[in-house]
Amino acid sequence: MSFLKSRVGFDVSYYNAKTIDQILPLAITPASGYSSKFLNSGTIRNQGIELSVFGTPFQSKTFSWTVNVNWTRNRNKVIKLFENADNLVLATFQGGVSLNATLGQPYGTIRGSNFIYTGGQRTVDGDGYYLSSATSNEVIGNPNPDWIGGINNTFKYKDFSLSFLVDMRQGGDVFSLDMFYGSGTGLYPETAGLNDLGNPSRDPVANGGGVIMPGVYEDGKPNTTHVANEYATFGAEDLVPAAGFVYDASFVKLREAVLTYSLPKGLMSKIRPFKGIDLSLIGRNLWIIHKNLPYADPEETISSGNLQGYQGGAYPTTRTFSFNIRLRF
Repeated sequence: MSFLKSRVGFDVSYYNAKTIDQILPLAITPASGYSSKFLNSGTIRNQGIELSVFGTPFQSKTFSWTVNVNWTRNRNKVIKLFENADNLVLATFQGGVSLNATLGQPYGTIRGSNFIYTGGQRTVDGDGYYLSSATSNEVIGNPNPDWIGGINNTFKYKDFSLSFLVDMRQGGDVFSLDMFYGSGTGLYPETAGLNDLGNPSRDPVANGGGVIMPGVYEDGKPNTTHVANEYATFGAEDLVPAAGFVYDASFVKLREAVLTYSLPKGLMSKIRPFKGIDLSLIGRNLWIIHKNLPYADPEETISSGNLQGYQGGAYPTTRTFSFNIRLRF
């Protein structure tokens, strides 16, 4: 049994790059016969660092454990747009939100209506309903993660091997259209149940029902006014600004696990012309260990390209299992 320090490695890479003249769609008058045209319309700067640590912290004649850890952080910024513009709308969506390339901001910012805050808390009016910003074009989210990383462990015992990858993302925002409509139509458990008085929240306020919006009045005093359950009827989601449906897109996942059996060398000497045969059972997307977005996978957004940070009509993530035979000659 030994600890192999010689098998431990550490890599660091830093980059500072410009994506110059990024090709983006620019809206034009439909009178031309087209809705948009693609042109070199901006400059984006990316700066980041990537760390990788790998090694075999433990090894004996019959057992070994190897680890590979990767961590990446990227920061991007729109530093120039076409014809001295200060914003380019990438897309507009239901819920009153848009994704944008804004000068001086990270690429893909989410814009929409926002809460008004008093002392760091959401502000309600005298009737107990949320006050919202006068404009529906405030930056309410950034889809870019603070960092991403992964840890892969491999355990080998004689002819067996087990490896598993834990994948994680910290930070970044996503607007959930599912929560927007689901809350507005009373589909979720949060839209029902008992209120602070112990009465059904969907009962009329006059009968002891209703809810209290978390927040304070404009004078800073805690809100104590019951209002009709704003989630009980379709369309009432308009009482909550778009920022109320922006969620943290962080997650921790068991991305993959692989169990492998390699036929013994003694047996392989009788099976020619093969030098080795490996039988593997593989599982992918096995478990979302942690997430902050309710009722959906934070990765199930409408696009993996320019349009990130918007989720709607998400399907459950597919868990897959497969069997693999590897033949070595």
